[in-house]
Amino acid sequence: MASKAQPTAASVLGASRRITVKVGSSLLARPAQERRLWLASLASDLAALRADDRQIVIVSSGAVALGREALGLRASSKLDHKQAAAAVGQPLLMAAWAEAFAEYDLPTAQLLLTIGDTEARRPWLNARATLAALLDRGVVPIVNENDSVATEELRYGDNDRLSARVAQMVTSDLLILLSDVDGLYGADPSQNPDARRIAIVHAIDAKLRLAAGVKSSSGLGSGGMATKLEAAAIAQASGCATIICSGRGEHPIRALADNEAAGTLVIAQQTARRAYKTWIAGSLSPSGTVIIDDGAATALSGGRSLLPSGVIEVTGDFDGGSCVRVQDSSGKALGQGLIRYSSAEARTIAGKRASDIEGLLGYTRGDELIHRDDLAVRND
Repeated sequence: MASKAQPTAASVLGASRRITVKVGSSLLARPAQERRLWLASLASDLAALRADDRQIVIVSSGAVALGREALGLRASSKLDHKQAAAAVGQPLLMAAWAEAFAEYDLPTAQLLLTIGDTEARRPWLNARATLAALLDRGVVPIVNENDSVATEELRYGDNDRLSARVAQMVTSDLLILLSDVDGLYGADPSQNPDARRIAIVHAIDAKLRLAAGVKSSSGLGSGGMATKLEAAAIAQASGCATIICSGRGEHPIRALADNEAAGTLVIAQQTARRAYKTWIAGSLSPSGTVIIDDGAATALSGGRSLLPSGVIEVTGDFDGGSCVRVQDSSGKALGQGLIRYSSAEARTIAGKRASDIEGLLGYTRGDELIHRDDLAVRND
């Protein structure tokens, strides 16, 4: 029997429908004309993916570097200096991205996140819903850490891990980490000229973590190889593959697709959607119960979202974004999911039409009580 072919960066990229691309600071901190040409080449690559009905999320560093350039500042470790540079640089960064994508009539959107937005459930759900709405409308979201307000104690400090959290948030199939390094090595190549690049990683173990002590050669970013491996581990646990590769040359994504770029591929162990549903079903403790009628139960078994009209009763006391158990009228457990509304809000809109929500509450968090993407339904 013929052995199954090993996946490659090109094959994984070709099979991925939703892709998160992280762009490191060192790739943007270059002379203005050179930066413009490079961004144009990357936008061309990503526009080609969009034309193939792929969805793209960009996590872009560079605000601090561009702000320092605009203000004529030298690099400083002081947090307030970084925050000031970020405040000046973020609009410049967004303008550069908007200009690059304008040629392809692709609108861009800015989303600034803090560590709390990716770890606290309600902000996480809000950010997830915003990104989903943007992607559904053909917008290219540009995500960055909100460096102007993040504190030293509560910040990622690099966008490698943030990009992994974003990939997890939108259930990406693939995370591409573009920087000034061309992959993961078995030893530090700056210290060991015989160090070999690792082409493919199936499991991230202690040996790999020990090898991941390589720092970015430019010194501009705050994420070295250790943070890239950590990001890959987060992504892998979320069912998302990762490619770590250099973005120094023009058309870096096209080079990956054409098998012309070196890099390290970290294989996903399961699909992103399955990993997310497994997390909901197996790692979260329900804070309450939503009891639904037979029509809603049938809809859920068919892969539909839970609407307020199908709810008979809500028990427990919980906030929006909490995990709740879903049962039918006989008490049979149907699954569990992340509910958009608090227990008090859910009781108010239970049994009502989605169009009535805003009139009853004075606002709406969406038509669905639990969106199908946030619902793990039992198969028995």
